[in-house]
Amino acid sequence: MKTRSYIQALPPWTLAVAAMLAVQLSNALSVSVVGQVGAGGTAWLRMSFGVVFLWIVARPNFRAIRKQDVPALLALGIATGYMTALFLEAVDRIPLGTAVSIEFLGPLTVAGIMSKNRKALIWPVIAIVGVVLLTEPWQGEIDGVGVLFALGAGTCWGLYNILTQHVGDRFSGISGLSLTIPIAALATMPLGLPQTIHGEFTWWVLPVAAGIALITPVIAFGLEMLALRRMTHSAFGTLLSIEPAFGILMGILILSQTPTWFQVIGIILVISAGAGAQRGGRRQVSELEPIHVSAESK
Repeated sequence: MKTRSYIQALPPWTLAVAAMLAVQLSNALSVSVVGQVGAGGTAWLRMSFGVVFLWIVARPNFRAIRKQDVPALLALGIATGYMTALFLEAVDRIPLGTAVSIEFLGPLTVAGIMSKNRKALIWPVIAIVGVVLLTEPWQGEIDGVGVLFALGAGTCWGLYNILTQHVGDRFSGISGLSLTIPIAALATMPLGLPQTIHGEFTWWVLPVAAGIALITPVIAFGLEMLALRRMTHSAFGTLLSIEPAFGILMGILILSQTPTWFQVIGIILVISAGAGAQRGGRRQVSELEPIHVSAESK
């Protein structure tokens, strides 16, 4: 209870930043697994181990699900699974920071559409300029298929943000994740299981995939759900402008992918946009639904 109170006392943007760091760390660590069992296999293993960890912590209360909850839960589960699978396909072809930058256009579009303050559109514009500098399209060396996969992941990411806030308002804490991650695992199974079986499977793949799953989806998505309960779509979506910078940071530290000076300028721009977007981005208590469903503890 004390831990929960402490987390709730933190500014919501700090939870979002922690989640972004966790997501990009797990993506960078996933590259070695992708080389063994493919992007689909890696995504499926991450979701499957995520189910195990989540259900150890909390048993989902299926009886609390209302008929009107089912479409959102199914949509969020599918979006979560394929957001990961498509992104890992992109990272297998293009640098991590570049993939995150392109993928970010999904939540950025959501931020622009959902914003009630027209003046707030300046932040997405600044972020777009930063994304262009990060991707360096004038170089002409970028993998077109990788870009398409990143755009597909971005579409899922935008939907994920909308649906996560909706499900998070209905199911409190880790309860929503314990319901949607199993759907993500089932949705990615047709793609991931064949890749895992026919890939270059070695003994270390399972423990590494399990460790990555503990970071994302368990910790990272849990923090995102908490953050989205207390932030507007616009503020959260544009705050994610910082994520390409985290992608490049993890690319440097873990994958030895060094950015150019143009990309450094892009990082500065997206961080500035993210910092500006989070100001005044806290959701009002009246926006939250009064019903909160907790998971049954084991």
